[in-house]
Amino acid sequence: MYLVGSDKKMDYVNGPGRNHLFVPGPVNIPDQVIRAMSRNNEDYRSPAIPALTKTLLEDVKKIFKTTSGTPFLFPTTGTGAWESALTNTLSPGDRIVSFLIGQFSLLWIDQQQRLNFNVDVVESEWGQGANLDALASKLAEDRAHTIKAICIVHNETATGVTNNLATVRKILNQYNHPALFLVDGVSSICALDFRMDEWGVDVALTGSQKALSLPTGIGIVCASPKALEASKSAKSVRVFFDWKDYLKFYKMGTYWPYTPSIQLLYGLRAALDLLFEEGLDNVIARHNRLATATRLAVDAWGLKNCTQKEEWHSDTVTAVVVPEYIDSSEIVRSAWKRYNLSLGLGLNKVAGKVFRIGHLGNLNELQLLGCLGGVEMVLKDVGYPVKLGSGVAAAATYLQNTTPLIPSRI
Repeated sequence: MYLVGSDKKMDYVNGPGRNHLFVPGPVNIPDQVIRAMSRNNEDYRSPAIPALTKTLLEDVKKIFKTTSGTPFLFPTTGTGAWESALTNTLSPGDRIVSFLIGQFSLLWIDQQQRLNFNVDVVESEWGQGANLDALASKLAEDRAHTIKAICIVHNETATGVTNNLATVRKILNQYNHPALFLVDGVSSICALDFRMDEWGVDVALTGSQKALSLPTGIGIVCASPKALEASKSAKSVRVFFDWKDYLKFYKMGTYWPYTPSIQLLYGLRAALDLLFEEGLDNVIARHNRLATATRLAVDAWGLKNCTQKEEWHSDTVTAVVVPEYIDSSEIVRSAWKRYNLSLGLGLNKVAGKVFRIGHLGNLNELQLLGCLGGVEMVLKDVGYPVKLGSGVAAAATYLQNTTPLIPSRI
C-alpha cells in the first residue's frame, strides 16, 4: 500500500520477513484461524449458523470457567462489551465504585460517567493495583447498600498491572454486600487465571483481538444469573447491546437478533479448538513463562518495570520504564521503522516514559526471544548503554530450563 499524491512512495506495510507484533493487542493470528475465516458469506438463517453458534456459546463458557453464566457474542469491540455490561445491569444515577489505575480503566470510567451513572472513582498511582482497602472502607460505610456495582479492570495494559479479583470477592462477602461485580477481562481471559463462578463475578467481558488471537470484532460478555435478574429492572437505554433481544432468539433457536460476522464465528471456532487442544491451564502457564522471561530480560537491561509490586505483575504485557533522557515513543518508532518490530506506546500519564512489550496470544518462546533481541538493538540505537545479548541470555536461560516438550510431539 502506497501513499497517493506524494513525491516519495512509502511502503507502510511490507518489509522483509514478517512483522513482529508485540503490542498487547491486537495480536498474532494463528494460520489455522486465518484459514477458518477464509470463506464466503452464507445465509445466517440457514441451519448451519445456529448449529455453529450453539457450540460456540457452550464452549465460550469454558474460557470464563462458568457453568451458570450466559454468554453473548456481540459484533463489536471491548468498548461495546463494556457498554453492554453497564446498560443491561444498571440504571442512570446508580452509584458504582470504579478503580482508576491506567488508561483503559480511565476510558471505562469515562463511559460510565457519560452513561449518567454516579461514579465513585478510586484512583491509584499508575503502576499500582486497585486500592482494595478503599473498597473495604466504602462497603463498610454503605449500610444502606447505595453502591450498586463494583467495576474493575482485571488487567490494565497501560501499566502492566493485574488486580486480584478473588480479594474483591472476599471483601464483598465480608460485608455481605449485594453490589454487582463487573470485570473487564479484555486482556486477561484466555491468558490469566480467571474463575467467574468461584470468584462470584456477575459480568465478565473480553475481546476477540486479545488472547483469543482473532481479528478485532467480537465482544464477548458473560452474565451471571444475578446479572440477568438485574437486567429485568435496569432502566438504562439499550438497543444494539440488549441482552433481552439475544435471550429471545436463544429461546427460538436462531440465536441472532441481527446479522452476525460469519467469518469471525468460524474463526472463533478454530481459536477455541486451539486453546482447548493446548489446554487452558497450559495456555495460562505459557503466558506466565513468557512474561517471567520478559521481566528477567528487563532486569538484565538495568531497566525497571512500571508495575510497582510483584503481586501486580501482568503475564500479558510488560511496561518498561526508560531513563528520563530517552523518549520511549522514539523506541517504538525506531523498532517499527528499522526492525519491523511493533511495540506498545506509553499512554497518557506514562506517554514518553514507558514502552510496552505485549506477550499474549499465539506466541512461543523463540518468537519472544526474537522480540527481545530487537528491543536490545533499538535501545542501543536510542542511546541506552545496553549490553547486546544480556536480556536475551537471561530470558533464554530461564526458558531453556522451563519450556516443556510440545505434547503432540512426545
